[in-house]
Amino acid sequence: MTILVTGATGSVGRLVVDELVKAGAPVRALTVNPAKAALPPQVEVAKGYLGKPETLPEALKGVETVYLAPLADTVDDFVRLAREAGVRRVVALSGSNADDPVENSSGVAYAIIEKAVQGAGFDWTFLRPGAFMNNTLGWAERIKAERVVRDAYPEARMTPIDLGDIAAVAAHVILTEGHVGEKYTLSGPTAISQREQVAAISAALGEEVAFHELTREEADKQWTDAGIPPGIAKWLLDGFAYFTEHPDTPTGVVQELTGRPGVTYEQWAVANVEAFR
Repeated sequence: MTILVTGATGSVGRLVVDELVKAGAPVRALTVNPAKAALPPQVEVAKGYLGKPETLPEALKGVETVYLAPLADTVDDFVRLAREAGVRRVVALSGSNADDPVENSSGVAYAIIEKAVQGAGFDWTFLRPGAFMNNTLGWAERIKAERVVRDAYPEARMTPIDLGDIAAVAAHVILTEGHVGEKYTLSGPTAISQREQVAAISAALGEEVAFHELTREEADKQWTDAGIPPGIAKWLLDGFAYFTEHPDTPTGVVQELTGRPGVTYEQWAVANVEAFR
């Protein structure tokens, strides 16, 4: 039966579509603007959006499995409509902080989504990545202009993951059995500090990029001046402080499920070097 991919033109959803198409699976892609979606010709395109529940009944017809993009605001509407449509299985993109979310963190929304999906009685699987490698694209403008990164906690050591590895795991889980009731914590294959990430970008560019360490107060001001709400800035800085004192370690789940090593940050930097040039 048809697999519905919600958020099909989003950063992860679009890659999930590609993985499923590559495997020859029947895919229906939910997107706000089908004309601009530029999806593969094999894909059935449905116009709609999780944030507009009235668009979902038509998209859910004949669907057995849904890849669910994270949108907490309307998840209760989604689960009700999916149940009515006869959806059996939901593979939801969540986050590594879903079990114990702190105020203002992304984990609050993930916890809401997981609770709703579990409570609806689907055969569920939750994918819980931590930091995304793509998060460091936030350094791009400063690197392009000055060949410098200004931030706090340069030795914060995390295990960021490539979006393509999340999509590969999602497709594997959707297309194979044995994953019902699993909460998969996903990470990149290696732990890497912020300073080492900057060094990897520098190596990919073939030019020196400096890391200028800010105090926590300076970083907080930099982020809030850029429009990040104070509560979120505090949560992010608390995370970097934590991973400075307690370095993260890879979970190995990507390799375990897909049979191949995940993308390293150094490989990601080479593949995305034009963003920093």
